[in-house]
Amino acid sequence: MAGGSLLTLIDDIATILDDVSVMTKVAAKKTAGVLGDDLALNAQQVSGVNADRELPVIWAVAKGSMLNKVILVPTALAISAFAAWAVTPLLMLGGLFLCFEGVEKLFHKFFHHDEINPLEPQNLIGQDESGTIEASEQEKIKGAIRTDFVLSAEIIVITLGTVATAAFTQQVAVLVGIAVIMTVGVYGFVAGIVKLDDGGLYLAESQGKTFTAQLKRKLGFGILAFAPHMMKTLSVVGTAAMFLVGGAILTHGIPSVHHWIEHVASSIENGFLQTITPTLLNGLFGIIAGLVVLLTILLFKRLLSLNKPA
Repeated sequence: MAGGSLLTLIDDIATILDDVSVMTKVAAKKTAGVLGDDLALNAQQVSGVNADRELPVIWAVAKGSMLNKVILVPTALAISAFAAWAVTPLLMLGGLFLCFEGVEKLFHKFFHHDEINPLEPQNLIGQDESGTIEASEQEKIKGAIRTDFVLSAEIIVITLGTVATAAFTQQVAVLVGIAVIMTVGVYGFVAGIVKLDDGGLYLAESQGKTFTAQLKRKLGFGILAFAPHMMKTLSVVGTAAMFLVGGAILTHGIPSVHHWIEHVASSIENGFLQTITPTLLNGLFGIIAGLVVLLTILLFKRLLSLNKPA
């Protein structure tokens, strides 16, 4: 009797684990697009860091990302259980924030130029700038963690939608599994990308005249030539991903806009254009939304400065 009960329990556990495995695979497929954007964004966020600080910065962001998911998983489960109506508005706020951050990056790159204020003390040649470097590093880490929070929220919500009809324990198992897999996968890959040039240098310094040594040197020099271009590409892709992901979140939350985009795409006969049109329109919507937020903030700041007493 006891043996039969034990076998039944083991069979039930195996069935649950099998179901969790299947649902995790389905959730991973559905979140793959967001994962790609997350990868590009985070590789872009940590670019420009001193070579000896790249891995510590990535580790700091990875810990922040895991903390984000520790917050998001129980929050998503609670909201889904007690206030399901709030999921979409919260996601849209996150999407709007992504769009705003993307526009702000472009604005600072093309229009904002810091001017030297003669009333402020300036760094002199030879002065210790470690404080400035550390502050810049911390700002990059905070920015990467903020961006990760929005993308992680979307991953968690998509996953939650995939397992919405499953038992609560299975929902928790799948969400935790996806959170761990995505964090380890993204930041492990980001670490590999940013240290690619170090690998290239190691291969380029290979000694010897054998065919293997020559092949290593050629491969190393090729990697060293390719790595800077890849990082620049990731920087562009990362910024574009802010608009594509943020815009898609916003349009999905506005049924009329979402249906209009689907209608426009379906009316196009060319298969390739029909496929990319929704993505392009989502990105355009994201740019416009981010621009509106940025202009609103700038206008608000301008009004505040006018109202201040002289």
